[in-house]
Amino acid sequence: MKIGRESVPIIKTDMFIYAPREICFDVARDIDIHTESTSQTSERAVAGITSGLIGLNETVTWEAIHFGIKQNLTVRITELEFPVRFVDEMEKGAFKRFYHVHEFIEKEQGTLMIDTFDYTSPFGGIGKLADRLFLERYMKEFLIKRNRYIKKVAEERVRR
Repeated sequence: MKIGRESVPIIKTDMFIYAPREICFDVARDIDIHTESTSQTSERAVAGITSGLIGLNETVTWEAIHFGIKQNLTVRITELEFPVRFVDEMEKGAFKRFYHVHEFIEKEQGTLMIDTFDYTSPFGGIGKLADRLFLERYMKEFLIKRNRYIKKVAEERVRR
């Protein structure tokens, strides 16, 4: 896909969750659940909102280990329409930029959660090569694993 003149990866995933969208929406923006869902990268919130639900115009800085390198990433919630959608955008971090849309569509037996991660890697041509070789696949797997955790937690909340 193209944005402007620059070709960028856009990762889109969807997952059906047997839970009301209000629950799915809150689970997806819960800092503590995010930390639990990304344990494989030792991710933790180190600045901004570090626990509970993140809201509109709030930031969180994540510290994580990716590819053996400790990294910090600061994101801001730039759009929030409860319980339909929210957007987080990178303010500071390893990417040149990213725009991450989380959508929640109410269905008869639950919620369709759609995740769209639109990003640009740093370092021009080298970054584009990294996307093709491994980064796009890595990011998609990372998002799917996180979304499976969101599904698990949301569905457990309904069963309680």
